[in-house]
Parts: sequence; structure tokens; C-alpha cells
Amino acid sequence: MSPSPARAATTVILAGMVAALHIGKIPSAIPVLREALGVTLVEAGFLLSMVQLAGMLSGVLVGVACDGLGLRRSMLTGQFILFAASLAGMWARQPSDLLVLRALEGLGFLLVVLPAPSLIRKLVSSRQLSLYLGLWGGYMPTGAALALLCGPLVMTALGWQAWWGLLGGLSAVMAVWMAVNVAPDAQRRQITGKHAPAISPNIGSWTHRLHLTLTSSGPWLVALAFAMYSSQWLAVIGFLPSVYAQSGISGPVAGALTALVCAVNVIGNVGAGKLLHRGWSARRLLTLGFGSMAFTTFLAFSTLTEGLPLLRYVAVLLFSAIGGLVPGTLFSLAVRVAPNEHTVSTTVGWVQQCSATGQFFGPPLVAWIATQVGGWHATWVVTGMASLVGLWLVSRIRIGGP
Repeated sequence: MSPSPARAATTVILAGMVAALHIGKIPSAIPVLREALGVTLVEAGFLLSMVQLAGMLSGVLVGVACDGLGLRRSMLTGQFILFAASLAGMWARQPSDLLVLRALEGLGFLLVVLPAPSLIRKLVSSRQLSLYLGLWGGYMPTGAALALLCGPLVMTALGWQAWWGLLGGLSAVMAVWMAVNVAPDAQRRQITGKHAPAISPNIGSWTHRLHLTLTSSGPWLVALAFAMYSSQWLAVIGFLPSVYAQSGISGPVAGALTALVCAVNVIGNVGAGKLLHRGWSARRLLTLGFGSMAFTTFLAFSTLTEGLPLLRYVAVLLFSAIGGLVPGTLFSLAVRVAPNEHTVSTTVGWVQQCSATGQFFGPPLVAWIATQVGGWHATWVVTGMASLVGLWLVSRIRIGGP
């Protein structure tokens, strides 16, 4: 018996969350790794962003490969790579070891997340698509929040190596679970009969999909807008445990505070899906999201609020919660602006490539500025500029319908 579409789509979303755990395992581990391996602040920034190297260099090509290789098969391969790289990380003895393995984890992460929107599109009805893509948009904050919440507890009890090994094992379990609950690509086409046939693997087909995607303005604008979001979100969330540690807050408490900030991002992601489903315009949601991110980071990091820790924390919560409207909306737009149904993974790959570029440079840039000025009080300048560029890009996107 074939798994139900709802169960299969939910499994795809869970697979993304497991992949996101690997992204989120670093922030709470930075204070531990700085002590254990002598990691500098700038090296810590690259540990946060190195996982995005594969996406930055080859996201669109990996997306093309996923379209040709098969969506389910790509996701299973990605989980296996995450399993192997995380397991190998247990034996890292210097920062360079972890940096190399983080780049490999980035490839595994891409293979998991790039095919997911296209696979969800094939699994659910068009009426439910915006809702499920909104849920998918929450895979990153949910996984990162769980990592931030559980990581300090595991590392305090068993050490950071055990945390790496545990997440590697979880990826292996997720691969098995997905193999059981999501039908193989060929079998799914045979069962439904309504989905597109497999794409011919000849070189002309993938070059055509790549050309079609990169010569369309929609994928570019959505991808660059995502970069403006991702660069500031990872920079702020990634260094929150370090900011709290410098303020004398213990690791588990700092992890819990940061986990809550990550978790509320899901509110915006899910809310975007529901609001789009109810007829809200994508441009309205994106303007609200980027505008709120600029304002709340000013409140969170400006010297004007230095003596108001509660206000600062509420501002960071709002930064993540309302800012979550951005990825939830952009994932929906990425599917809609794809030139055709055969280029969805390619378009998402380009979006991920630009997003990864933002995430690669965002944390080190914020860390470098913090080092130069002697504190985190200039962070809002970087995030504010990113939000302004994001607002300009949003104004250029041609969005048909609501």
C-alpha cells in the first residue's frame, strides 16, 4: 500500500527539520569549541557559515542534479552524507577538521532541502500547496531551535562529540523512515498518473533547465531577497549564545533563550502559508517581514537600549517571529516563479545558492565588525542595510494573483 500524500509530505518536512539540526548544532557549541579546540571568534563565524559553502558555490547545479537524479533519492543521499560527516566530526582535533566536515555537511543539507518543495508540490493538491509550503518554510527554525535547546544539555552531560554522533545517528534513522513513508519517484508517478514524467537525463535537458531558470527575472529577485533575509537571520541567531555567554548567562540558559528565538520563527513561516491561502498578497507579507527585521534589530542592539535587557529580548523575539513571514512567503514564490514544473528544484537551488551566499558572509561580517568596534552594538547597521535591499527587491518582483 502506498503511503498517504499527507503522511509522505509530513515526512519530507520532518526530513528537512533533521537536516536543520545539523545547521543549528554549532551556535550553542561555539563556547565549548572555543575552549576545547581554541576556535577564534572569526573562525566561529566561519563554522556557522561553512555549512553554506556547497550551496554558495553550486546550489543551482545541485538543484539541477536533484531534478534529474530523482527527488526522493536525492533526499536519502543527503541524509546519508549528513550521517557520515557528523559521525566523522566526533574525531575532529582542530578547527580546520570541523571546517572541512561542515562544508561536506553543507552538501548533504542541500541534497535534502533542495528537492523538498518540488516533492511536496507533487505529493499534495494545489489547494493545499501554500499551506504545506508554509509548513516547510519552518523546517529551519524548528530544527535549529531543537538543536539550541537540546545541544547544551547533551554537551554538558556527554561532551560535544556525543552531540555530533547523536545527530549523525538521527540522520540515519530519518533516511530509513523516509524510505518507508515516501514512495520511490518512479512508483509515485505510476500510482498517481498525473505527475510529470521523469526528466530525460541527457545533457541538453539540464542545460535547458539551467538556462531557462537563470534567464528569468523572477528566480533572481526571489533568490536575492532570500539572501538578504538569511544573511541577517543566521548572523543574529548564530551569535546569540555567545552574546549571552559574554553577559554571564550559563550555556543551558543561553541555549534555551536562543532556542525560543528560533522557535518563534515558525510562527511567521506557518502564518505566511495561512495568510497566502486566505488571499494576502506576497508583497504585503514581505514588506512587513523585512520592515520589522530592520526595526527590531535596532531595538535589540542599539546603545540606546543598553540598559533594557527585557526590551532587547522581546525585540529579538519579534525579529524572528515577524521575520518568519519572509522565508514562508519566498518559498511559495520560488515555486510560482519557476519557469515551468520541470525547473522547480533548479529554481529552489538558485534560491538556496543565493541564500547560502548570504549566510556564508553574514556571520563573519557581523563578527568582524563586532571585533573592530569592540561589541555587538553595530549589528543593527548590517541587518538594517540587508532589510532595505530586501525591500527594494520585493518592490521589483512581479507577482501575479494575490
